[in-house]
Amino acid sequence: MTSLKVSLSHRPPVDEQPIEIVERKGIGHPDTIADGIMERVSLELNREYLRRFGGLLHYNADKSLLAAGVTEPAFGGGRVIEPMLIVFGDRATTSFAGEVIDIEEVVKRAAKSWIRENLRFVDPELHVRYQVEMKQGSAELTDIFRRGSKVMGANDTSAAVGYAPLSRTEMAVLDVERFLNSREFKKSFEETGEDVKVMGCRYDDKLDLTIALAFVDRFISSESEYFRRKEEVLE
Repeated sequence: MTSLKVSLSHRPPVDEQPIEIVERKGIGHPDTIADGIMERVSLELNREYLRRFGGLLHYNADKSLLAAGVTEPAFGGGRVIEPMLIVFGDRATTSFAGEVIDIEEVVKRAAKSWIRENLRFVDPELHVRYQVEMKQGSAELTDIFRRGSKVMGANDTSAAVGYAPLSRTEMAVLDVERFLNSREFKKSFEETGEDVKVMGCRYDDKLDLTIALAFVDRFISSESEYFRRKEEVLE
């Protein structure tokens, strides 16, 4: 039985509260990279299961670790000394109906495709290492996919929280990050990377924005050019 209960909140809307702090991590931020890659892994696992078996099989794909590499930045272009490492955890169906599924190949293919599409200066073959630790799920979790029931039962508990609409501060921060990572902006300022973070702090009607925007060293030949290009971006 489904029930719905609606109650009225007496708190003032966020836009009317005196202080608001909002942060947005762009597509090149490590947290966003990890989330984006795992979402792509989820999609590719679904496609693989549907293509080979005509239906979805059990998996959990939401746990990963992005460990930093080591670089040597330099004006005119530095070098990668040690690639970053992505560790993939959680569960996936590794065999079904007598067939083995190469989970490692699916996961690596998904990660590399996401990197190619979103990070202009990261070579997924040279700059990233991959460690796939996704194992077969337990019988209790995988069983519901084998029952053939018309309505699939739940094998876990979960809760979701959401809200709408975005406040004016949230919209401003979101729009700024999307602009800085847009194709048009990157075409005009190719030296700017995708690792962007925007923080908005609103005090009553005053909004302060703090922006962290990395420059790619191959496009910067000297310290003076760095500050000159920084001023051009700010304009």
